[in-house]
Parts: sequence; structure tokens; C-alpha cells
Amino acid sequence: MKFATLKDGSLDGRLLVVSRDLQRALAVPHIAPSLLDALQRWPAVQGALQAAYDTLSAGPAPADSFAFDPVACAAPLPRSPQWLDGSAFLNHGRLMEQAFGTPPIPHFDTVPVMYQGASDDFLGPHDDVPLPNPADGIDFEGEFGVVTGPVPMGVSPEAALGCIRLLVQINDWSLRALGPHEMKTGFGFLQAKPSTAFAPVAVTPDELGSAWREGRVQLRLQVQWNGERFGEPHGGEMGFHFGQLIAHAARTRRLTAGCIVGSGTVSNAARSAGSACIAERRVIEKIDLGDIRTGFMQYGDRVRMQAVFEDGRPGPFGVIDQRVVAAPAAG
Repeated sequence: MKFATLKDGSLDGRLLVVSRDLQRALAVPHIAPSLLDALQRWPAVQGALQAAYDTLSAGPAPADSFAFDPVACAAPLPRSPQWLDGSAFLNHGRLMEQAFGTPPIPHFDTVPVMYQGASDDFLGPHDDVPLPNPADGIDFEGEFGVVTGPVPMGVSPEAALGCIRLLVQINDWSLRALGPHEMKTGFGFLQAKPSTAFAPVAVTPDELGSAWREGRVQLRLQVQWNGERFGEPHGGEMGFHFGQLIAHAARTRRLTAGCIVGSGTVSNAARSAGSACIAERRVIEKIDLGDIRTGFMQYGDRVRMQAVFEDGRPGPFGVIDQRVVAAPAAG
């Protein structure tokens, strides 16, 4: 199944079922008013949602369906009970240690690294990104993520895979100039992590077919900055699969339905794959060329992200296409 959330002025938006080809949409308030509500009542509504999806995708389109417009969408979950972001691509983590001049993280290859981010104000796929100062080092980070149902404390990695309800595509915005100080405090990120953005469509894992295997999204994430190719790293190179990330998060507490767990920046060891964030490109330039040549984003810059299958077909999540703008002055 494929879902999106239409902006309607409410905190959680209006749940849409989206056709398999991403051309039509159908509001289903009689089943669930929002995606968060559907996730919280998943066993009770899953069958009705599947029936609506099958009808919408099979055609002819129901009379109350309409053209799907990603620009009108919020994030699939405009807010969630919890947003937990890992650093499961070990190549990226090692490069970031060099970028920030930090000592190696103990047990980095065997114990997942994760931070708890703000989850009250996610950005839609085509929303402008208001930020206070380009000097803060504005950077994008392309990721994949999962949305869970209820997860019991102490769940095993294998059982955790069965708690995954949906897959999502993420742009986890970062302010690189603010990160080093916050990391040194030992309290994690706060100001360095503005609102995270999501592609318009969240999908059940079966929509990926064989591209969902080993607990990983086996798609390439194509990233363009101001219309120029930046990278297309592959999601299959995760050092930890999503079941391991969920189990790590749930080791000492349960997770509630609607929790989002991110993969961290998609990153591949092969330089030819490019990068999914500017900070990674900068440290590669320093290593390979001896000096940093790429600056961070400025007001007016755009970033576009789209997952694609191995044969080049567009992935199921739709497109993130955002512009950085100056934040309005506070009153």
C-alpha cells in the first residue's frame, strides 16, 4: 500500500491512499482520518485500507478519487511520537569522524549509533526550508527510514523487522557549524538538526518487492544540488539493518506506533557513487585532493532526492524537491 498526507490545516493532516502508479489519491476518513491514527489502530484498519488501495490501483478510478498532487502534501507523518536517527552506513560514520576530528566511536562496527531528534514539526516534500543563517553550514542528508507499529522492550533484531509498518525516504537537514559543539557536550544534537523533511509517499515493504530484503532498502538514492548530479549511493550498504536499529532503540523501553527510525546518510565506499550530503563530499575532497573545495548551501539553493530501482525506474516514494530560504524574523 501507498499513503500520503494532504495538508488541511490540522496537525496530522488528512490521510490519502495513493494508487500504485502515484497518479490518483483517495481520502478515507471513514477508515482513518490520519496516518498516525491508522498506525495506532493498524490491526483494525489494515484490511479496509488494503481494499481501498486495491480498488484505486486496479481502475477504473473511484468517482471520489482525484489526481495526486505531491506539492499539496505534508510529510506522510507531519509529526510522530518519536524520531530516532541512526548512523548505519559505516563508511559515512568513519568519514564524519575525519571531518569533525573526533576520536573513533567505541564499538562503532558492532553497536548502532543513534540520536533522538525532534518529531513535532516535519517538513513536506516541496516545502521551503527556512533557516536563520547560511553561516551555520546548511547541509542536506539523504536517508531511508521505517515507521513502526508497537515495539516491545527488549525485542530481538529479527522480531523487530516484523514491527515495521511503512518505509519512507528522508532529507535530514543539518547545520554543520553547530554540530561539533553539541557533540562535545555529550547531550547530542539539538540546534544542529532543524526540521526533517520526507518524500510524499510512505509505502508498505511489499511495494519494493525484492528491493526490500535483509532489512534494507535496496534502492539508489539520486541526489541533485541546484540541478547538478551530487550522488546516487545504494541503500543496500547499511552496516546495520533496520531490525537491528529498532532493537537498539527498544533495548530499555518500548516504542509506540508511529515511531520513525532513520538509516542515517546513505553512503557507499565506492567514490563513484558520490554522496548524499555535502559534509561527506567535503571530507572526501580533503582526503583525495588535499583541500576542501565545496561550500555549504546558500539561500535560494535547491536539493532534489529520488529513490530509483536498479533498472532506473522511479522508486515508490516520490520526490523531495526543496529550496533553502531565510527564516522570517522572530517577533
